[in-house]
Amino acid sequence: MTYGAHPDASGLYQLKRPLGRISCTEEHYSSTSKPMVFWCVGKNLTVTFLLLLLIITGCNAKKSVSKSDSKVDRVKLLKNAKTWMYQIQDLDREGAIQALEKTDYPLLVLEPTNTSKGSEDFDLLKMIKKLRKTPDGKRRLLLAYIDIGEAEDYRTYWKESWQAPTESKRGKPDFIITADPDGWSGNYPVAYWDERWKDIWLGEDGLIRDLAEAGFDGIYLDWVEAYDDEKVIEAAQEDGLKPAKEMINFIKELKESGRQVVPDFLVVAQNAPYLLDEDPKYSKVIDALAMEDTWFQGEADADWDDPAGGDIKNYYKDGWTTDALLEQYKKYSSAGLPVFSVDYCLKKENAEMVYRQAKKHGLRPLVTRVSLSKQTTTPSK
Repeated sequence: MTYGAHPDASGLYQLKRPLGRISCTEEHYSSTSKPMVFWCVGKNLTVTFLLLLLIITGCNAKKSVSKSDSKVDRVKLLKNAKTWMYQIQDLDREGAIQALEKTDYPLLVLEPTNTSKGSEDFDLLKMIKKLRKTPDGKRRLLLAYIDIGEAEDYRTYWKESWQAPTESKRGKPDFIITADPDGWSGNYPVAYWDERWKDIWLGEDGLIRDLAEAGFDGIYLDWVEAYDDEKVIEAAQEDGLKPAKEMINFIKELKESGRQVVPDFLVVAQNAPYLLDEDPKYSKVIDALAMEDTWFQGEADADWDDPAGGDIKNYYKDGWTTDALLEQYKKYSSAGLPVFSVDYCLKKENAEMVYRQAKKHGLRPLVTRVSLSKQTTTPSK
């Protein structure tokens, strides 16, 4: 499921903010970076050399991981996380960060909030700094939500010359294939194997490196299920490619990009539980699975207080029934991977049932609402 800009009561869209290259300030210097000292004739010249070298060293630092943070075992922290919170809208609302700061959740999945047009000024580094630890001083994991299988027209990477696809025609560039099948506004499945799409995420100037340098512990991937979309499959076949293989390769590349900055950079894949059946090695590519809608779902573009934001019981058949999904999750657990679940409910009795059943099956559950714009009112006990 993809989350984008959704209209509020006034009809205006609430946009998330774009991630730009990190500017050079004292907070961004790598603790491992040590300026070279040149002893020059004259005090002023010596000071000038030192200042210049400090600036150059700081701005060229590829990592923002402090000495203390470099000792963090992120994989262990992820495996130990039994509760979590997921918010990817309205983080720029007054009091939103402070509310999260007061919680004791060991894992937060967050929208970077500065990856949407018009919102470049959001202070991502300040948010990460505030949320890095729980109130009792314990290290908290922060994962950046990203959609790797769909292009979102409110993101900074979406250029003015780009065009959305129609039912019968691809968009521009032509790696933008079709409209979101679940009805999320402004979201379009892509040919994720296309180098033009990959260039947005990978490399020295890619978004993954930005996120790692900003201080995120990893990424939380939406729309991994693109590999199973009918139109995407057709596009892959036209290019002589296997969509499942290309998705796994892409996720591997994303992880490697993050690990150039953070050695144990985490990757949590949302949905697409049957990708493991395509290649068992997939379990070595990701660090955890997260699944939506095992018991209850909500409608696309539903706001927080909209009754359609949850309590829609799983009505799927075959491999997507609750029982079939729970059976599939066991394969990930057997491979040593944590399985997180997120269901969407407004009714307390539904939330309580989900928590009870999810824990019974060894999941790390969260019950919230489909807009993911606030903290849930039905937290796990």
